[in-house]
Amino acid sequence: MKKLFLVPGLVLALCVGGIAQAADFTKMTIRAATANPPGSLHVVAIEKFKEIVEKESDGAITVQTFYGGSMGDEQANVKQLRTEELHLTVVACGNVTPFSSRAALFILPYLFPKLEDAYTLFSNTAFMDKQADEIAKQSGGRPLSWLVGGYRVLSNSKKPVTTMADLQGLKIRVPPVEVQLDSFRAWGVEPHPLAWAETFNGLQQGVVDGQENPYGVFRDQKFWEVQKYMSDLHYMLWVGPMMVSEKWYRSLPANTKALIDKAAAEAAAFEWKWAEADVEKARAQCVEHGMQIDALKDEDKWIEKARGIWPKFTEKLGGQAIVDEALAAMKK
Repeated sequence: MKKLFLVPGLVLALCVGGIAQAADFTKMTIRAATANPPGSLHVVAIEKFKEIVEKESDGAITVQTFYGGSMGDEQANVKQLRTEELHLTVVACGNVTPFSSRAALFILPYLFPKLEDAYTLFSNTAFMDKQADEIAKQSGGRPLSWLVGGYRVLSNSKKPVTTMADLQGLKIRVPPVEVQLDSFRAWGVEPHPLAWAETFNGLQQGVVDGQENPYGVFRDQKFWEVQKYMSDLHYMLWVGPMMVSEKWYRSLPANTKALIDKAAAEAAAFEWKWAEADVEKARAQCVEHGMQIDALKDEDKWIEKARGIWPKFTEKLGGQAIVDEALAAMKK
């Protein structure tokens, strides 16, 4: 795995002898939340962050956690960073985009056709620091590190899908997110933006034939009860930031800020390894429950069609130059 990007303050702190002694930390409580439950990658990352901060500050800094939506949904959590009701949250990138158009860069279809592409980009300090500055300016929340989950793979109850031609005629539930809807339209089908709460019943009753989600969701929702065929699609990787309140972060003493930076970076590195293992476990469980997984024979065509919609979104996220810079960074 490539080295996780570190913000400049952390690099400096490490160079001059590491984080300050525990006795030097001002006592404080960090309020951290995610709308997701224990066992999710969001909670795994926050728990690791909590462990590092509390240990290295010798308990001077404590992390109070709120899980399972007790502080509202993910978009509510982003808003709460602005008011400092929360200091830290972990959310899916798509739930940052309503507050920061720059964040939409990371959910362009097929930006990360390989998992290693995401690791490479998120490890590019110079590029990611610039994006963090812009996202913080737009949203009031600063990404300190980025988490990675599984790809949103395709499933259906009718037939194996190994080519774009196989997709035609299938009714696929897709979240009501413009970039995802347009991806399926680029592949020649009209998606069905069914509400998530209605998706399982919709699959069961034949309102829709299929849907797309990471393997972990297939496992957690027991989609094998209503789906048979899966296709290893790589158009959208789950990515999301560990974000802090920009106003709060800027008010921190230098040593506390350095510790927060360090903990966020190490929590993300830990989550990357955890997520890779969890995706494989979830995939195996789907197979154990009778699901068939097929590779796409013509994914180069899917990539070409999906990337064809990028111009529609590039102006909103900062222009073609930003996309070109991201692509160049992944080639290094």
